[in-house]
Amino acid sequence: MAGTVLRASTRQLLVQRSHLLAPVTGYHARAKVGNRDIVGFGLNGEPTYVDRGDFPCPAVRFMENTADVYSMREKEKTSWIGLSMDDKKALYRASFCQTFAEMHAQGTGEWKSLTAGTIFGITLALWIVILVKLYVYEKPPHTLSDEWKAASLKRIIDQQQGRIEGLSSNWDYEKKEWK
Repeated sequence: MAGTVLRASTRQLLVQRSHLLAPVTGYHARAKVGNRDIVGFGLNGEPTYVDRGDFPCPAVRFMENTADVYSMREKEKTSWIGLSMDDKKALYRASFCQTFAEMHAQGTGEWKSLTAGTIFGITLALWIVILVKLYVYEKPPHTLSDEWKAASLKRIIDQQQGRIEGLSSNWDYEKKEWK
């Protein structure tokens, strides 16, 4: 019961004070957006401009307000039949940087920079591996050479090590060859 009363009183207090918060956030956001109009809530409540297909309404207009933009906004308030196509495009470009077609355009050439970056990264990694092998790793021990391995195998066979189940069990001592 006490929790319900507390929630209700908190909700009522927030509703009463919410109109006081809007001018404060608008005032503090002015430094970020300059002379642009704040027209919405924005992504996560931040007054920023971003072109995204999944979030088509940014919080601020794209262009700053100039005398040309103000005159276009006055024309916008009248009948749109009197506006030319160039005026309509200018109004759109004052609010948005790109159209949906431009945002989702194929053939932008972005794949070229991604491919170049990937190839550069792979090349850099290979050079690092080569330099580490040359200057960091020690030379392998002489016991890994082919001559040492052959001599070691000959010694195992001569000493008949593992004659029942080991390596020497596969050697034919009479014919001097592998079974």
